[in-house]
Amino acid sequence: MAGTHRPKLGNLAPPGPLHRGPAVILVEPQLGENIGAAARAMLNCALTEMRLVNPRDGWPNPAAYVLASRADPVLDAVSLFNTVPDAVADMHRIYATTARHRDMMKPVATPREAAAMMRADMAAGKRVGILFGPERTGLDNDHVALADVAISVPLNPGFSSLNLAQAVLLIGYEWFTAADATTPLVLDNAYGGWASQEEVEGLYRHFAAELEEAGFFHNIAPKQEAILRNLRNLLQRIPMAAQEVQTLRGMIKALALGRPKRPPYAQRNKKPADPS
Repeated sequence: MAGTHRPKLGNLAPPGPLHRGPAVILVEPQLGENIGAAARAMLNCALTEMRLVNPRDGWPNPAAYVLASRADPVLDAVSLFNTVPDAVADMHRIYATTARHRDMMKPVATPREAAAMMRADMAAGKRVGILFGPERTGLDNDHVALADVAISVPLNPGFSSLNLAQAVLLIGYEWFTAADATTPLVLDNAYGGWASQEEVEGLYRHFAAELEEAGFFHNIAPKQEAILRNLRNLLQRIPMAAQEVQTLRGMIKALALGRPKRPPYAQRNKKPADPS
């Protein structure tokens, strides 16, 4: 069995401690470009150990580096094996990716479920490997038989084929996000800080004063209180940055200075008296 190596990632390493993830085992990959693209997908997801089983065009392969972008350290640390049993000999738990049903009794998990299972396996001190088959045919039944769990991606039944890098990225993404603490939804605050209650209140008072000055309430005085309450509610409901509040106040000021005070609506539509 060939030795396995850890890549020297330098500034390409993800923040925080890099925990050793599952080994990505490419079985008889055909194109060097696909190996490179798979390495790039791996490093996107903080997976760093790639094992190759009998690559068609040999190894090392310069074509792999063309598609790897900056994931060269993953390729530099590739381990080469002649057979799948050799590649998984030091593993405790094997997962095999497959796009079709096999004539064997074996648990079949979605990528998300498999990622959770792999996390649990590795937390228990087990070494985990994920098998990916050749681009044209995928894994054969003998390879899948070596696995403890099969991974099947729920896709369009009429067209479920993935290329090698896509499959690696999809499984890798689920692995990475299974332990990622990123908030699912955040507002990207590009303006340097949220507006305080005092700033939002200032916007409301500015808005209300200019509406009054413009004669907005002349013909709807009974509704004024409700309208102002709705305006306050609107401004409170929208998360705003301090800079956005200042921008809105500048807009209101510009509109107010640029227009003379208008008479009430009834007066604007009143016809002038006949001079005769």
